[in-house]
Amino acid sequence: MLLSVLRLESLPDIILAIAQQRAPGAVLNAIIETVARQPHVALARLWLTAPDKTCDFCCRRDNPEPAALHLSASAGTPLSADADWTRLGGTFHRVQLSGDLKISHIARTGESVRIPNIAKIGPADRQWVRHPDWADHEGLVSFAGHPLVFRGEVLGVLAVFRRVEADDDCFAWLRTMADAAAVAIANARAFEANERLRHELELERDYLQEEVGTTGSFGEILGSSPALERVLRQVELVAATDANVLVLGESGTGKELIARAIHRRSPRARKPLVKVNCGSIPRELFESEFFGHVRGSFTGAVRDRVGRFQLADAGTLFLDEVGEIPLELQSKLLRVLQEGEFERVGDETTRRVNVRVVAATNRDLRKEVNEGRFRLDLFYRLGVFPIEVPPLRERPIDIPDLVAHFVRNSCLRFHLQPLRIPHREIERAQHYDWPGNVRELQNVVERAVILARGGPLSLELPDSGPVRAVPAPPTVSPTVDPDVIPEHEWRHRERANILAALRKANGRISGTTGAADLLGINPGTLASRLKAFGITKQEYSV
Repeated sequence: MLLSVLRLESLPDIILAIAQQRAPGAVLNAIIETVARQPHVALARLWLTAPDKTCDFCCRRDNPEPAALHLSASAGTPLSADADWTRLGGTFHRVQLSGDLKISHIARTGESVRIPNIAKIGPADRQWVRHPDWADHEGLVSFAGHPLVFRGEVLGVLAVFRRVEADDDCFAWLRTMADAAAVAIANARAFEANERLRHELELERDYLQEEVGTTGSFGEILGSSPALERVLRQVELVAATDANVLVLGESGTGKELIARAIHRRSPRARKPLVKVNCGSIPRELFESEFFGHVRGSFTGAVRDRVGRFQLADAGTLFLDEVGEIPLELQSKLLRVLQEGEFERVGDETTRRVNVRVVAATNRDLRKEVNEGRFRLDLFYRLGVFPIEVPPLRERPIDIPDLVAHFVRNSCLRFHLQPLRIPHREIERAQHYDWPGNVRELQNVVERAVILARGGPLSLELPDSGPVRAVPAPPTVSPTVDPDVIPEHEWRHRERANILAALRKANGRISGTTGAADLLGINPGTLASRLKAFGITKQEYSV
């Protein structure tokens, strides 16, 4: 009796020591080591009831049970020299809740179980002693097990085998210990969840700060042209679904704005919209950027990193310039789109995410598929609902609204007085081809606002309209400054330069050795300039 009293008196100090641990693993170890050190305790074990992403049983799709009991801590003093009672594997490392073991019964019913003397167990309880020979060999006399209950929920089971009979005092001590352990485990889990949430919020904060620094000032989608209204109707239709969307269009048409509009009108609007510019990621870092990595998985991986897919969980992931993704990574991207599963670089744990993907490209992905640079199955998976954003030259009636918007924003940003926009400048802008689309218009307007110095706005544009024939440049007058190239001669030289690049590329516009690559411009921009200069295929065919 004296021994029992001493144990009960020591409980406050033990409980305080356990409560000071914050990491779940440290809490479990403190609990089980404390119990295993008590007099006559041969083996102490603790099972937790929770889904385990590393457990084959829990991850089975046909599994009728949402969770199982998993052995999470174990300690003891075996009589056999080759026995290791600290390892978590073995026969009882996972116990089904629907099973007939005493551990299953405790977790399922929330009732404690005590077997005062295993050798004297009655016939009704004999099935609870699966290995009587093992118990006899190890000198195990009694068993006691209690559920770990916190706020009405069974978190697991704490159980001990002793080498003496389990008396009432021992049973009461273990009951008190189980109650304290349940609270400590719940607190550790809550602390871990708070730390994880704090880390995710910090990542989202850093990401949003990065977005604020890189996102342009396009504002809302402006315009009332039939071409744009057709696109916005498509946005409204697809936004309410979870379908993946492929946004197509030339560079500078506002594909990211369309992606943002889809996200804001979707049920995921309160979750993050995460952007990945596939064209700016080094080839060797694609997998880490998408899926994350663990510390030490490669040179330079000094800490764990959460990938963009995990960051966008329950939200939307915008893959800009999706045609730039390396072919060898496309199969892994396809897997996460199909199964919602991925592994971080250097990690064997499979993670699950629920992400909607909106991809964008100015490339002809069907051509990329035909040339073996893009997977056909990935193309179909991304392009469930394609939306083609019209170039600015196909929506000239939207230009007045866009110019007014950019002028207003530029004046606010540069701390200038509002500027007057002459009607002739609007007309000139409507007749210009805009090979750079809305992005080019914004740059031209911002430059004009800076140069206006408070006066009327004047847009610096080349001659408007497509050029069908360019006459030979006339002889430069001696009165003209030889360092200044007249506009007509400049356009003649640009046309000749484009033809030279096309001939050198054997007529290929895009690709690594295409004319656009040689000129250092986007293939869509080159296509627009071919139209503007009236260049036909016969002129550059070799």
